[in-house]
Amino acid sequence: MKIAQVAPLYESVPPKLYGGTERVVSYLTEELVRMGHEVTLFASGDSKTSAKLVSGSDEALRLSRQHHDPLALHYAMIAQVLDCADRFDLIHFHTDYLHFPFFRAKNAFHLTTLHGRLDLPDLIPLYRQFGDMPVVSISGAQRVPLPWLNWKGTVHHGLPRDLLEFHPNPGRYLAFLGRVSPEKGLERAIEIAERFAMPLKVAAKVDKEDQEYFEEEIEQLLRRPNVEFVGEIQEKDKGDFLGGAYALLFPINWPEPFGLVMIEAMACGTPVIACPHGSVPEVVQHGVTGFWIRNIDDGVQALSQIPLLSRRRVRDHFVEFFSASRMAEDYLLLYDELQVDKDAA
Repeated sequence: MKIAQVAPLYESVPPKLYGGTERVVSYLTEELVRMGHEVTLFASGDSKTSAKLVSGSDEALRLSRQHHDPLALHYAMIAQVLDCADRFDLIHFHTDYLHFPFFRAKNAFHLTTLHGRLDLPDLIPLYRQFGDMPVVSISGAQRVPLPWLNWKGTVHHGLPRDLLEFHPNPGRYLAFLGRVSPEKGLERAIEIAERFAMPLKVAAKVDKEDQEYFEEEIEQLLRRPNVEFVGEIQEKDKGDFLGGAYALLFPINWPEPFGLVMIEAMACGTPVIACPHGSVPEVVQHGVTGFWIRNIDDGVQALSQIPLLSRRRVRDHFVEFFSASRMAEDYLLLYDELQVDKDAA
């Protein structure tokens, strides 16, 4: 099958540092190539892939100092895809809704995975306008705000099985990995760790839009003696960081569409302590791969029960439900179903 994967340009594929969507695109692309498909990846020029790479920009945009209008480059890339659309059996977009006006009228076989939150009011008129576009959710919970979209399926993210090494023994610190933003709950993680009397290592990035929140709400908390702020870490460092932890703290306060860090921790055998918002109940099996918590008291109590969990079972759950091969197989089923629908029409 000739497949185009179209990634955002904000990060390389895979990202050098933080970047969930581009990381998933990389895992999916490499797995499809491994399975024998002819894949073309539209992404930033500094991406690394075994597929054919078509560059939409010379480098990833988030950390670039020379690019100042990301929309211009994204539209130029979408125009590239449009020009060669007839060469592919399927075009799989990961660029949210940017391509919708171009591809609604194009007789091309395409599908869009929506990677972000869908509960924002401004999205309603846009998706009403493009409600016929075939889309995929990354969790059942992600669909809730817009159940009337043209959903073709739900495909949970997956990681290569050998990407992160299994760590059979729990460490002596708690881990927080992701973004420093109000919805991610770092302040709650710090409080839980302090109450449990265990060090907390924070590996997180601070986006420009969250800088004020970081300075006013978080920076002072990082001075507490049990907190170590590691900053943004590279992919190669994630295994030791997550695998060496007693547990991952994920006390979110928003409808998380998926939460890749949860399965990254599980791949290492590390249990996850998370608030059951958004996708969490679909990803974390309560009492098996971690615990759901409602508040700080629950978090402290859950940490005391971590020794009851089997890190081997946490790892096995990841292998069974959240591997890249399973993700690719699920997408191929959707590709086939779309082709059948197209032929029937």
